[in-house]
Amino acid sequence: MSLNLPSRRLLRSAAPLTTSHPPIAFLVPLYTNQRRSLWDNFSKRLEGARRLFSPNKASKNPLTEEYLKKKSDAQRQQAERGDLSQSSIFENDSSRKHRQNAGSKVVPRNPEIMARALDPNPNDTLRWKQKMVIQEVRRRGRLTKEQSLKRTERVLLSKSHDFKTSVKKLVPLAKQIAGKTVEDAIIQMRFSKKKVAKDIKEHLEHAKNEAILKRGMGLGKLERKSTENFKARYIVTKDGKRVKVEDPTTLYVDEAWCGKGDWTKSYDFRARGNVNIMKNRTTSISVVLKEEKTRIRLHEEREEKLKNKKVWVQLPNRPVTAQRQSHGNSNGQGEAFCDSSRNCRGSTFKLQINSAEKLSQSIICSLCP
Repeated sequence: MSLNLPSRRLLRSAAPLTTSHPPIAFLVPLYTNQRRSLWDNFSKRLEGARRLFSPNKASKNPLTEEYLKKKSDAQRQQAERGDLSQSSIFENDSSRKHRQNAGSKVVPRNPEIMARALDPNPNDTLRWKQKMVIQEVRRRGRLTKEQSLKRTERVLLSKSHDFKTSVKKLVPLAKQIAGKTVEDAIIQMRFSKKKVAKDIKEHLEHAKNEAILKRGMGLGKLERKSTENFKARYIVTKDGKRVKVEDPTTLYVDEAWCGKGDWTKSYDFRARGNVNIMKNRTTSISVVLKEEKTRIRLHEEREEKLKNKKVWVQLPNRPVTAQRQSHGNSNGQGEAFCDSSRNCRGSTFKLQINSAEKLSQSIICSLCP
């Protein structure tokens, strides 16, 4: 009977017992102390890509260095590539420390490089500019009424986020603030009993701040230039209300309307396993803010139109048209009256006469000379 064993095992078993051999467990590498995840591999690849596409990376090619030396600084400037934000989870500690040590470098702006993002299609932009120049030449520099009003008067349209309410509940509040000044509208919403009035008040305050910052509206008292020669006056609004204007730059709500938003579902669990699906509606409100100078202009236009209106006359003096002297046909036999009262005393008679003759000359019968 033969023993089928490799020779290395026989030699190892025949070794003396005094020789020390390390156990098999120490010969096998242990990986239990290491932790691997998907982000480790991703961060390594990200760091390698940064090194590859880094603009500060020194080129090792002498030909490239010589070529870059010949080019000017404006030509060598490149568009700055985007990077991860400071709070990104994909950024590791080493790259974050490197960024903090590097700091922010001030790079001069190159309009040609910025045009790639700001003006991606320059041909259409050039064509539009040519069209506007041709249009201005045709009009000889004259502006339409709409264009002149947009240049002289300031307007702001502000739309709110969706409120958890319906249009039916929000429309009465929108009608309440329309036509009032912003301060009066905020006071009305402050003391209103409606739940959504608090949201409208916050949106009015936001729209007021937005109008001041973006459009420069409502700054007449600070500038003291447009209001120093202005005297308080009373005007009549388009609704027929009499309003006193003390500052032409005061903000007021010209329009306010509501719009439907998205809606969600919620479940109403009832008895015996019945479930009702309720629709939760959302609504937004939009306001248009203008200055009092706009309302003054509209008041003056209405007054001028009323002044130029003609006086109503009960019987206006206008030319007579389609008048007939007889009840018969216009070109045929009819009954006529004699204009002379000498012999016939205005008797009637039958006469074949045209309508043109009736209007052009008086009719005299044969009895009168």
